[in-house]
Amino acid sequence: MFEIIFLGTSASAPSVERGLSSAMVIHRGERWMVDCGEGTQRQLLRSGLGFRRLNAVLLTHGHLDHILGLGGIVSTFARWEAVDHMRIMGGRWAVRRVRDLMNVVLRAGEVKINLEYVEVHQGGIHASEHYTVSAFEVVHRGPDCYGFVFEEKSRRPFLAEQATALGVPFGPERKRLVAGEPVTLNDGRLIQPDDVLGPAIRGTKLVWIGDIARTDGLHEHVANADALVVEATFLQSEQDEATRYGHLVAAQSAALARDSGVAHLYLTHLSRRYHPKQIEDEARAIFPATTVVSDLDHYTITQHGNEPVIAKQSDTHSDTSPP
Repeated sequence: MFEIIFLGTSASAPSVERGLSSAMVIHRGERWMVDCGEGTQRQLLRSGLGFRRLNAVLLTHGHLDHILGLGGIVSTFARWEAVDHMRIMGGRWAVRRVRDLMNVVLRAGEVKINLEYVEVHQGGIHASEHYTVSAFEVVHRGPDCYGFVFEEKSRRPFLAEQATALGVPFGPERKRLVAGEPVTLNDGRLIQPDDVLGPAIRGTKLVWIGDIARTDGLHEHVANADALVVEATFLQSEQDEATRYGHLVAAQSAALARDSGVAHLYLTHLSRRYHPKQIEDEARAIFPATTVVSDLDHYTITQHGNEPVIAKQSDTHSDTSPP
């Protein structure tokens, strides 16, 4: 299960209703911030997340509307002693721009925090017992732009009734079987993991893409995702302008989801020129399972028997500003 809390959903500049790009992805208490636009620390307070542990910041690219909030975040985290170490991960260009920013924020020596900069490349960037995070290249304006795949490892459910029928006692024997180890019972019988484990169930897959100019070549990374988060900065009526600035129109995002077997599509990075209903209508005409998100929306994405269950946790407000 992954949780998503959208902290900022506006494109380029904030609006009254929307802040600049940022979100939190949470898995078993581990927290990954994706991008950190200006004003993100206030959104952390409004969301209830607060200034607590942060495993890493993932940067989709190095444009200022996706990184400027890091100056305030680092300063606050250090002064409140919320964390003493922060890992900032992104493409080479993004990491270099953040280093330049931090040379200003930290140069007086008043703020002390250990910053770890990690330049990512296509492939795996994190692996734990329960899930992995990998990066893949995307095309936007400028170099070193990435999308990210959060994916739980597949698991085989423990068949408790079968284990009881075979006489497997409660305790370490069952734990070893779940871990894939055979056990020998007191009567000498050897029980194999296959005797008490069901067929593998794939884990939940969440794909996150920031700003992007085109979708060709992405289907292999997005394929069969339970949730895809991607931008929808423009409408199809302004395709030429979208292409000029390296962005997608809502119809392109929807087609990517449809053609990749995605279960649910979340659209963000919205221009102030449109009402969200316009974005939603264009996307849903192609891919009905589409949600246009707002700041502070909170979703849980789970996988049950290969059927996704996507639940909205809260709706703090809706964007009703005119286009």
